[in-house]
Amino acid sequence: MSNGAPLQRSDVVELDPRYLFRWEERQQAYVLLYPEGLVKLNATAGAILAEVANTAEIGVLIDNLTEKHEQQDIAGDILEFLEQSHERGWIRIKR
Repeated sequence: MSNGAPLQRSDVVELDPRYLFRWEERQQAYVLLYPEGLVKLNATAGAILAEVANTAEIGVLIDNLTEKHEQQDIAGDILEFLEQSHERGWIRIKR
């Protein structure tokens, strides 16, 4: 869980190993599976966490998604989602 400090572009994050991130064909969505259940992600959340699974540094992740979405001003929204994911324990800062 979060220690209260905001995430930085230089932070390296990863999915928390308590969660399994995958595409669920029956749901037609990405999901996070954990022992007590699952979280069905919307398309945006799935795209961001897919980047977390492939790219660990937040700045690189934001740059990749911004490029994919034609340079739209989405960096703040991505960082906000990552903050929420960190608070929920879905992702963690690699030490």
